[in-house]
Amino acid sequence: MKGLSRNIVLVQDPKDKSEAPLISISDLDGLLGLVQAAALEIHPWGSTVTDWERPDMVVMDLDPGEGVTWEAVIDAAQEVRERFEAHGLAAFVRTSGGKGLHVVTPLKPKADWKRVKAFTKAIADAMASDSPDRYVSTISKAKRRGKILVDYLRNQRGATAVASYSTRARPGAPVAMPLAWDELSTQIGPAYFTVANTPTRLASLSADPWEGFRSAAVPLPAKGANRGAS
Repeated sequence: MKGLSRNIVLVQDPKDKSEAPLISISDLDGLLGLVQAAALEIHPWGSTVTDWERPDMVVMDLDPGEGVTWEAVIDAAQEVRERFEAHGLAAFVRTSGGKGLHVVTPLKPKADWKRVKAFTKAIADAMASDSPDRYVSTISKAKRRGKILVDYLRNQRGATAVASYSTRARPGAPVAMPLAWDELSTQIGPAYFTVANTPTRLASLSADPWEGFRSAAVPLPAKGANRGAS
């Protein structure tokens, strides 16, 4: 667009050069450029422009259907964490600023999109198979009432997930907020953090709730994902 900040770089998808360019930032100046351009939601890929084809993170989006309690969403996040840790993967959690939670795992970018998607699908399918009364792994809304969608489709090429600390274009201006696992409680709901109270939270933190995120990255395990906690 006209007046685009020089710190926002246009990049071309190397596999689809017929499409319009994507935008890329690499530092705080680029982020401020997006804010100045009135960007309310920032949704990055799960990979970087230095390695388009190998993801450096996994995002499991836990999206509750009608009638699901927040406590059940917390339990689902803990189960995803246990399943990831059973495969030697670290797990971090954040509110999505929407209805649910994201469980995020840093990866060393070794596996390609196809393998990462297959791994996360296997996790979601195993949860749905082990607890069909609690989870589904298919998008169909007809099957989601009273259940939590374990959405693994963020982990495919071209898909995005909201960034940590991003505002959401929703009533109340909620923020996708990284949490420490011991902060998960019924007192902190899915849209608890907003542009109004986020500065207070950040000022009161004694440590980054996602401290060590990048240093915890390991390659995606070669084994299947149907092993782990149930």
